[in-house]
Amino acid sequence: MEINAVLAHSQPNYLLRHSSRSSVSSTAVAAPTFFHRSSSQRTRFSPPLFHKIEVSASATYRNVNEANSPFKSAVVLADSYSSEASELAEIEWDNLGFGVIPTDYMYMMKCTQEGSFSGGELQRFGNIELSPSAGVLNYGQGLFEGLKAYRKEDDTILLFRPEENALRMKQGAERMCMPSPTVEQFVEAVKETVLANKRWVPPPGKGSLYIRPLLMGSGAVLGLAPAPEYTFLIYVSPVGNYFKEGVAPINLIVEDKLHRATPGGTGGVKTIGNYAAVLKAQSAAKANGYSDVLYLDCVHKKYLEEVSSCNIFVVKGNVISTPAIKGTILPGITRKSIIDVARSQGFQVEERLVEVEELLDADEVFCTGTAVVVSPVGSITYKGKRVSYGLDGFGAVSQQLYSMLTRLQMGLTDDKMNWTVELN
Repeated sequence: MEINAVLAHSQPNYLLRHSSRSSVSSTAVAAPTFFHRSSSQRTRFSPPLFHKIEVSASATYRNVNEANSPFKSAVVLADSYSSEASELAEIEWDNLGFGVIPTDYMYMMKCTQEGSFSGGELQRFGNIELSPSAGVLNYGQGLFEGLKAYRKEDDTILLFRPEENALRMKQGAERMCMPSPTVEQFVEAVKETVLANKRWVPPPGKGSLYIRPLLMGSGAVLGLAPAPEYTFLIYVSPVGNYFKEGVAPINLIVEDKLHRATPGGTGGVKTIGNYAAVLKAQSAAKANGYSDVLYLDCVHKKYLEEVSSCNIFVVKGNVISTPAIKGTILPGITRKSIIDVARSQGFQVEERLVEVEELLDADEVFCTGTAVVVSPVGSITYKGKRVSYGLDGFGAVSQQLYSMLTRLQMGLTDDKMNWTVELN
């Protein structure tokens, strides 16, 4: 079988340099070996062996693992990866935005409704197969998480508080009637996926590797009920800044008619439906030149909740105020971290009801989230009135907190909080 025929349906990876080797003699292909380098050691990491699937082969290229396998191009990849595992992917690192860039591997693990997750494995990144009657497609039974990996100057990779994402997924899964991986399974799966895609972690100062864990009802169900099977999946993509403004101030508009969440609903967990609900207001805001939307509570319509995908903070003097977590606001991990950092620096942080009118008298306003980290707000428009904060860039408080948190995330300062996880 000609190599082009074998690879005809494979997932393309245009940035991978392929080997010239044209044949193999064994009937099972060992997985590529990944190497992680730190300043003191080189640790070997090997994902599972590729599954053996018999394929007829009559020409010079014989690969028993290619057809219908998630590990397409496995032989070529195995040859090339040993020399490229510690090399960076060949993309324009200076021009990273916030979008999907296909990488090498994803992680997948399944379980039944009454079972436990087990048997997770790395697979070649690509499309997945779902029944048209999958619970996630019909009834929105799904959650996701987001976290990042950073590369240090010594080539060490750092994760930021992955156990917090694991705990939040477990809490969300309980609300959505779904089983979830244990904290240990979640963290180990993240580590494996990042190491397998190490060459996609941007160089220091060029961005981060965004990690997207998904938990979804993948089993077929027609009547309204929890799905009979669940899939835990992780994929990654190198990213730059979330907003097109970069770290420049963003401009928000307050939405007082459409709402993101309701009391007793799912606003406090990271379920997929929460994000589809904001698209209408967000699209209208962006069409009118705003960066995003700031939502109010749906009962009184006067208390701040959050931006479409970020938590909000209001600064007045030495006091930093943020809406309290009461079931309609996502408990952001960056939010939690910023609160701890601010208090360690002597700021008074209040988690309470914050009235929209307080924006008019604020010294600074900023947003926090995994994707944005800390984003200064340049202006907020409410009922036709625009309030601006500062003239350029960060305010003094948001700049201080941004610098402290990002230096910690990137390994540029001592981690006295014990928040980072070094991959060795």
